[in-house]
Amino acid sequence: MTGEETIDEILCGRLKIRQRRTGYRFNLDSLILAHFVTCRAQSVNLDLGCGNGILALVLAARFAQSHWRGLELQEGLGALARRNVVENGLADRVAIDIGDAHAIKKIYAPHTFDAVVFNPPYRKVHSGRINPLPEKAIARHEVSGSLAGFLAAAAYVLKPKGRVFTIYPATRLVELISCFRKRGVEPKRLKPVFSDNATDAEFVLVEGRQGGREELKMEPPLFLYEAPKKYSSAMERIFTDLASPAG
Repeated sequence: MTGEETIDEILCGRLKIRQRRTGYRFNLDSLILAHFVTCRAQSVNLDLGCGNGILALVLAARFAQSHWRGLELQEGLGALARRNVVENGLADRVAIDIGDAHAIKKIYAPHTFDAVVFNPPYRKVHSGRINPLPEKAIARHEVSGSLAGFLAAAAYVLKPKGRVFTIYPATRLVELISCFRKRGVEPKRLKPVFSDNATDAEFVLVEGRQGGREELKMEPPLFLYEAPKKYSSAMERIFTDLASPAG
């Protein structure tokens, strides 16, 4: 640990993620999304807006025969992600690129990836105070990216029948489905996420398929907590499952 960074262990110590102490830091959203993703052996996949590399690293660790690229707009975060890749010994299967998802056609060839994952900024610019730290503001608010922009990029780089995985606020589900279909990506799996059994759904996890048929599987909900500050048994299983390679 340094004065400006921390090193946090996840997957029961299998991964060590270097993070800014006061900048962008990953949260439960990333771990929940990583657990929701399924991945084929030998597949080549993309993490859009990869931040410090958390999703690509977790998924590469879970699916030992998968390959990942991460695309990050912010050079500082991209450099941090590259360090995390090297320090976790995954440079043979994970690579980080610096670039803007809006300029995806200048970065990757079309129909390159089997799957695209992203945890997009989902706070509207005028929906509240924007964090004064640019690294956090860009990651959380729709300042430089949005669901529509990320989906447009995903649709361009996906192979036919390729898949998209994301997490989004439950209150914006209608917008999410509309954006998916506008880009020819049909929602195929949906899992609502609740803080506890006394509150409304907070997020939805969604898998879409490029050119898929109209049929949606609604999965049982995930509850994060069973008591204040006490994770539910389902969340504890997620932490355990993440510790075991899959695929």
